[in-house]
Amino acid sequence: WEPPPNPLASPRRNRKKAVRIQTFTPVPDKILRQAGLGQGQAQYASGMQTPVSGMMTPAGWSTPTGFMTPGMRSGFQTPAGWQTPSGIGLRSGWSTPAGYATPAGYQTPAGGMATPGAGRKDLTQLGRARDKMLGIKLDRVADSVTGQTVIDPKGYLTDLNSSVRVQSSSDLQDIKKARLLLKSVITTNPKHGPGWIAAARLEQETGKLIAARNLIMKGCETVPKCDDVWLEAAKMHSKENAKAILAKAIRYIPTSKKIWLAATKLEETIDAKKSVLRRALELIPHSVDLWKAAVELENPDDARVMLSRAVELVPTSVELWIALARLETYKNARKVLNRARKAIPTEPQIWITASKLEEANGNIQNVETIISKAVTSLAAHQVVIDRDSWLQEAEKAEKSLSKITCQAIVRTTIGIGIDPQDYKNTWLNDAEHFQSRGSVETTRAIYAHLLTHQPGKRKIWEKAAQFERQHGDSDSLDALLKKAVHYCPKAEVLWLMWAKEKWVSGDVEGAREILKQAFAANTDSEDVWVAAVKLEVETKEFTRARKLLSKARQRAGTERIWMKSAVLERRLGNTETCLKLLNDGTLRYPSFDKMWMMLGQLYAGQGNTDQARKTYKQAVKKCPKSTALWLCYANLEIAARQYSRARSLLETARMKISKDAQLWLSAIRVEEKAGNKKVVKQIMAKALQECPAAGILWAHAIATDPPPARKSRSYDALKRCSDDPHVFVAVAKLFWLDGKQRKARNWFNRAITVNPNLGDAWAWFYRFEKDMGRKSKIARVLKKCIEAEPTHGRKWCRVSKDIANAGLKSEALLEKVEAALPRDLFSVE
Repeated sequence: WEPPPNPLASPRRNRKKAVRIQTFTPVPDKILRQAGLGQGQAQYASGMQTPVSGMMTPAGWSTPTGFMTPGMRSGFQTPAGWQTPSGIGLRSGWSTPAGYATPAGYQTPAGGMATPGAGRKDLTQLGRARDKMLGIKLDRVADSVTGQTVIDPKGYLTDLNSSVRVQSSSDLQDIKKARLLLKSVITTNPKHGPGWIAAARLEQETGKLIAARNLIMKGCETVPKCDDVWLEAAKMHSKENAKAILAKAIRYIPTSKKIWLAATKLEETIDAKKSVLRRALELIPHSVDLWKAAVELENPDDARVMLSRAVELVPTSVELWIALARLETYKNARKVLNRARKAIPTEPQIWITASKLEEANGNIQNVETIISKAVTSLAAHQVVIDRDSWLQEAEKAEKSLSKITCQAIVRTTIGIGIDPQDYKNTWLNDAEHFQSRGSVETTRAIYAHLLTHQPGKRKIWEKAAQFERQHGDSDSLDALLKKAVHYCPKAEVLWLMWAKEKWVSGDVEGAREILKQAFAANTDSEDVWVAAVKLEVETKEFTRARKLLSKARQRAGTERIWMKSAVLERRLGNTETCLKLLNDGTLRYPSFDKMWMMLGQLYAGQGNTDQARKTYKQAVKKCPKSTALWLCYANLEIAARQYSRARSLLETARMKISKDAQLWLSAIRVEEKAGNKKVVKQIMAKALQECPAAGILWAHAIATDPPPARKSRSYDALKRCSDDPHVFVAVAKLFWLDGKQRKARNWFNRAITVNPNLGDAWAWFYRFEKDMGRKSKIARVLKKCIEAEPTHGRKWCRVSKDIANAGLKSEALLEKVEAALPRDLFSVE
């Protein structure tokens, strides 16, 4: 028996299957678009590489993973990554192996063309069908309500030239939503003018100006009483059409001042503008804006006539009354302001204008009276104006160059609502506030009033004098200090300030006379004696200075007087006299360390190291807590290369004076000179542990660290001491070394702001600006240094205390210190 027939092996079934396999589907548009963008070729479905290296089917279209290659009877799938022409079938039974030629000599054509003999599909007809479907969709979304369409079928491409640039489909959707929303607004509430305006502006922004004009004109017809709609319509049309639109608007809204003012702006000639405004005033005689616009076009005489009529029709307008007063003569202006005050008794501007009028015409005595009456009258009419508002009016008066009115307002109103016990603090705060705002006259008036109430307060006089030094002239400062010493004769600081100002201005005789008066008021005052001596020394009158010091030693007899005497003799080269004065001074004042230091330095300068060592040894017993004295003793041993003695001295000093950064830094320098690098690191670690907030130690650590570690060290330094000028200078050097000029300048500025008395910071800043080469910046640093007059700093003191540099000014000292700075930014000499 033969086996039963297999239904799957039926020739008829296989024939139908083959036919089914040879029936092809057109390629979707999505794949065609990707092919056009170069995206159809690329990644294989499973990430596997092509089995045969470099062999690809022409045209490079990838077969999606899992689709069977036509003609494969066994049903095997095309391996992932193998490619066949996009959507183009092969003859039944023929498979394209890895891009090789099709068997029987047929090759798969490049460019996605079908294999010869395969079924073809007309792509042109596919494109036409797609265009037809697009047209059907556009017709479906057409809107027939307003005559406009959401999408213009004919002009959707030309809309790309509109003012609104559609960057993505989301922007286009936003415009559609806005258009639909505004259409809903004007449909549901057609009398809402802003809705029409917004809808028209949307069309205008999208480049559809004609549609916008049609829409806004329809809004004018729907809402004829809304002047904003008419004004928007005028803006969207040309000038001539805008005139016609506004003329039509006036027929609907004859009392709209906005429309009349817009119509005035459209006119080109002055006469036409006047004509429009006069017609407007006939219809709206109580409009202040129309009167102001009309007056601006007239000459002074006609403007005066118009303002006279205006204040009759609008008597409550302060601006019109004040404008009329400014155009009148002095007598008529007073009458006008009196009438205005009666018409508007609650307006302070009228009183202030009257005060300015009196000041401008020289009647200074009436200014104070007018302001006083103003405060009384306004209070009687229940008008409450606080002191801050009055002070603001004083500031405005100052800006209008009415200085006397400003002062009168301050004197009359600054005490309103303040308890007498709070006058001082409140008024000082007011003075600082207005000084920061640049209101010089207002600040001066506040200080003057404060000193009138409290003339015996020395600190107030000092602040007022400082203000006059910055913002006033020499005459005003001289007058202020003269009053100050009259009310505070025992305040030595005020006498010295006055004498210094006289000396700086070149009046040496005047400075001597002031110091004589100071001697009379403050008998045997050390500060006055020292100031008198300094004046004579600065003027090279050394004989007079020596006589003054001799009298001062007899009458005042303080350690400072003895020291100044020794300094003068040392400067003049009288070594023996200086030595005698220092020996006598140390006997009289054994606890005064500065004379011991001068005596030891004098012996060391003569080469007598042993005597200097004995002097310092005796001095540290008398002044064991003087850091400067221990440092001088250690420096003497360092200069003699006795490093072990210096190390021992500094250890003893640290035992007596704990947590002193200067002593630790000197110990570090001793080891650096001795060449003990390991010991330097150990001492630095101990120093930073004992003095974690010492900026001078952190700055030295930054300088001694290797370059890669400096930034991290500076970061730690700023965390530990955030306001130390030594650290700021070290950080500025880092930025300077990296070429970051702006940051370096900012850090130098911070250093001299935190401590303007540090001369080393000024010298490095000056070196930085000289290296940058900008003359304006160099001059700025030099000017600020002269104003600051620094006196501290290791390198600065080394230069300034040199006898050869005695008497040099800050400018010359800055040049010398800058020249003495090392070329290496982080040198530790």
